[in-house]
Amino acid sequence: MLLLPAVAFTAGNAGTSTSREARVATLFDSLSAQPPRLRTFLQPMPKGGDLHNHLVGSVYAEDFLRWADEAGYCLSVADKALKPPPCGVDQVSARGLVQRDATLYSQAIDALSVRNFVPGKPEISGHDRFFSTFGKFIPLATARLADTLVSTLQLAAGDRVSYVEIIVNPTQAYVIGPRAQQRPWAPDDLAANLRGIEGELPAMVKSSMQEFDAAEVAMRKTLRCGTQQADTACDVHFRYLYYVDRAMPQPFAFGEMALGYALVKADARFAGINIVDPEDDPTALADYQAQMRMFEFFSARDPQIRLTLHAGELTLGLVPPSDLRFHIAAAVAIGARRIGHGVDVSYEDNAAALLARMAKEGVAVEINLTSNDVILGVRGRDHPLNLYRAAGVPVVLSTDDEGVSRIDMTNEYVRAATEHGLRYGDLKNIARNALEFSFVPGASLWRELGGYHAVMPACTASLAALHASNEAATDPPAIARAKPDKACSGYLARSEKAQLQWRLERELVEFETQILRTPF
Repeated sequence: MLLLPAVAFTAGNAGTSTSREARVATLFDSLSAQPPRLRTFLQPMPKGGDLHNHLVGSVYAEDFLRWADEAGYCLSVADKALKPPPCGVDQVSARGLVQRDATLYSQAIDALSVRNFVPGKPEISGHDRFFSTFGKFIPLATARLADTLVSTLQLAAGDRVSYVEIIVNPTQAYVIGPRAQQRPWAPDDLAANLRGIEGELPAMVKSSMQEFDAAEVAMRKTLRCGTQQADTACDVHFRYLYYVDRAMPQPFAFGEMALGYALVKADARFAGINIVDPEDDPTALADYQAQMRMFEFFSARDPQIRLTLHAGELTLGLVPPSDLRFHIAAAVAIGARRIGHGVDVSYEDNAAALLARMAKEGVAVEINLTSNDVILGVRGRDHPLNLYRAAGVPVVLSTDDEGVSRIDMTNEYVRAATEHGLRYGDLKNIARNALEFSFVPGASLWRELGGYHAVMPACTASLAALHASNEAATDPPAIARAKPDKACSGYLARSEKAQLQWRLERELVEFETQILRTPF
């Protein structure tokens, strides 16, 4: 389904659309062997959405250090962790650190990210370096929820990403987890385990909603949303993905999961549930099947709750072969609509059948090229990106933890082109996938998941006119003024997803019009 051309919306306008896209594709091909010029091409390209974005990991170290300066936090000299005041032994104040000790400031940036990582100094692997960063800034990030949202949305806006699904938890997740862990645990009676904690859930849901209400008010104030000076980040749509910590004991994870399902039911801002932490963690490996059974239990009660699960973020050598054989298939079997990473798919039992099932059922895979390179050492021809594409599995590109990895979405598009041979039409469809396979509510603009060749009848004429407008328009603003007709306007009004998809189509036409006039 991903290999179908995104050029022919109706027979009447197929020629003009092909002409425009073909010229842009030719330009793209001429730049594909020159990464700096390709970056110039791809930076302004509309990229749809980022569906795999960990909030705290998306913040750059420089922002954390700026907030630490403002709040008077302390920096541990030994490991460069940020700690609340007062400063203890072997800690220094973060106030004025960049001016007072530029060397220590630079070392802190390295420790809070993978910048300047050299194996063995001090971590032995990119995996260990990557995961060592989070504990150093999470206390500060937790206290600056609004600021982390500001940072993430500004990065998205600068990258022409119009929608982000942000992986983040409320504070109450770390209240219910320990409480569930303190109660009697019956691994074979999940209903009994739930009865022991469900009375606490309504108050926790209410508190969680209030926490995010306050954070969003502060975020919009910082971005000046609704004013004439509004930041472009105000135009980025977003939702949250609640997550379960797979490296915690089963009762803890179960408690988190119970709150997650309750919160997603109550608050439309939370679009679904994920599961995080290193998949190779001993507890995560030992409890994988138990965690899948927990998801099955809760999803049987609330089948409308959508799942996107980290699965297959493993490779040969990191874990024994036996741990590479079933993780993705198990996640698909219990109803995951998207798979995060999916790197070890070729090691799964009957991988061909699994890929065929994902393609048939429209289970998308969230590809994180830089993250997979840094953490797993899987890159280039060893990465399964093109295996998924050849099998017809829907693919999206995402950033994972762009602050820790020190990347952005454009970087992932460049890597997809230069390392995996994707061409302009492929990247354009991936941008569309990021909205089509998002958890944004509402009907799609398209008739078939990932097809892009069959428009919903209400918008067929309007979309054809929008794409045809490119040939006659003398500037992008003229395209921006192109409006859907009455039938299409009514359809869009009933679907947030279709609205975002229409916006992407308009922005792609604007981009293609402008890029053909850009000197390279």
